[in-house]
Amino acid sequence: MARTTITLSSRNYSSWSLRGWLMAKQSGVPFTEIMVAPDDLDARAEILLLSPSILVPCLEYEGIKIWDTLAIGEFLNEIAPKSGLLPKDRAKRAHCRSISGEMHSGFSALRSALPMNLRARFPNFKVWSKADADIARIATIWNECLRAYGGPFLFGEFSMADAMYAPVATRFVTYDVKLDAACAGYRDRVLAWPAMQEWTDTALEEPEEIEELEVEF
Repeated sequence: MARTTITLSSRNYSSWSLRGWLMAKQSGVPFTEIMVAPDDLDARAEILLLSPSILVPCLEYEGIKIWDTLAIGEFLNEIAPKSGLLPKDRAKRAHCRSISGEMHSGFSALRSALPMNLRARFPNFKVWSKADADIARIATIWNECLRAYGGPFLFGEFSMADAMYAPVATRFVTYDVKLDAACAGYRDRVLAWPAMQEWTDTALEEPEEIEELEVEF
């Protein structure tokens, strides 16, 4: 039996599963996946943002269970400090934690208006004004990091922050969100990241659909 597992819900819809999985992949720690069907009530609540306590993804390592996504990133950085999940420099590390926390707890309008759906495409999608404000803030974060640290990712190399914002990159494609050149380039680099491509390829083969998220906008 593998000493490390990660429990996930839908690859197509679950932004939190994607974040946790990308962190696990970046850590280099070998793990096996446990998939929870989207028709499971807890998984469905998590995907539809109705759960008061998101319990997916859940990382189990040598009997230790971690189910908060930021906690998963912090734990993986502890056991795999060379993985680059958190920058070595203290100031960069604090900045990385700050923008990761902002993603973790904020941007509720964006989450509601633009749910993750890797299979869907909505050209010329009309974004609500509150979600527009979230998009503008994310663009500011991305541009500040790219200017400060030189890219190609938010803190130079792929980090926890990039995993936290990866689902946003998919949303920007799904809903045809217009971005400045620097942000568009960063979005494309995240989507081309090998682990991200692996996740997306598998998501596109996923047979399940959640009716509430398969609506015509």
